[in-house]
Formats: sequence, structure tokens, C-alpha cells
Amino acid sequence: MTSRSYEQFCGVARALDLVGERWALLIVRDLILGPKRFTDLRRGLPGIGTNVLAARLQELERNGVIERRALPPPAASTVYELTDYGRELEGPLLAVGRWGALSMGARQPGQTLRSEWFGVALKAFFRPEAASDLKAKIELRFDDGTFVARVDQGSLVLEPGSPNGADLVLETEVETLVAFLAGADVPLAALAPEGDTALLERLPRIFAFGLAA
Repeated sequence: MTSRSYEQFCGVARALDLVGERWALLIVRDLILGPKRFTDLRRGLPGIGTNVLAARLQELERNGVIERRALPPPAASTVYELTDYGRELEGPLLAVGRWGALSMGARQPGQTLRSEWFGVALKAFFRPEAASDLKAKIELRFDDGTFVARVDQGSLVLEPGSPNGADLVLETEVETLVAFLAGADVPLAALAPEGDTALLERLPRIFAFGLAA
């Protein structure tokens, strides 16, 4: 358990004992797309102190939510990743994200935005039934990184990097793509699409950001 407990025999209270400390769920969010080093987590969580991050990682590891793994040479570094138990948080966390998005409004000055967080939002707003007949690779290029969304007959996997043979490539800003997926009238030039334009037209139905508008 964490250093503080609600001391209640309740699943909700138990969950908050495990991941209710400040920053804990955001660390889980940042591990949804894959393992990260301490420095990656520190860079991706603006405002968190090094000592606070270290403490949260220790708590999450002690509670079985995350684990450390040593990468083989030449990387020879340690990464943090979700355990099977920690991975069970993905569904509830995505649901919380959808709920929070309902009252987000426009981005305010000073609010940080990273493409990885958008990747988590893609998982949250993905509609399997709208992609049940689709198998495609979509490469998304942003200023702070590139990743690929692999859609395979109702399933979605997000991976960092550029794939070979993407069916559709978009090079844009996160907020521009969010607006497009939400149904706004975004000029195609702002998305710089390359490849399957019919697939591009389907994206707002597959990733239903309009539900949060």
C-alpha cells in the first residue's frame, strides 16, 4: 500500500490507495503506449520533480502496477513498464479520459500538449465497430514525434516510429488532427495527407472525437 490509505474495505478506495497519489495515474497513462526510461518519463511529465517521480515509481512498483526491466546491450538501460495487473487499468483510465474530455474546452495558454497523450486519446475514442472491416497502417508525424496506428479488423495498436508501407501518412499538429477527427472543417492541406484518401475520410468515424465536442 502507499504511505496513506483510506482504510476502507471498498474496491474504489483500494484503487485510490494504489494509484490515487498525485502523478500516479499520469505515469500509468504515459506507459500505456509502451515502456519508458526514467528520463523519458521525467521529460514527458512537465512539472514533476525528480524526487516525486522516483517516489511514485517506487510506490507503483511496490504495489504491482509497474515493473522494471533491464534492456540488453547496447542499450543497457532500465525501463519501466506496466505489469499485467497494471495493464488492467487501461480500460478504466481511457474511460476517465473520455469523461474528462467532455469538459476540457479549448486549450488554454500554458497548457502542455504532447503527441503521446494524443495517442492515448486515439485509443480512448477508437470505435472497433467502425473499423471491423479495415486493415491499415496510419503514420502520424508531429513535431515532437512520429508513431503508427495499426488498425486490424476492429483492433488498434499504437507504436512509435515510422513503418514501411503505411497506407496513409499525415503530417500535422495535434490540435489540427483533433479538430478534423471531431468533425471540424479542416483544410486537407493542413493534414498534408499522403496515400489513401478514402481511409482519411473514414477516420472521424473510426476515432469519434466528435463525441467529446
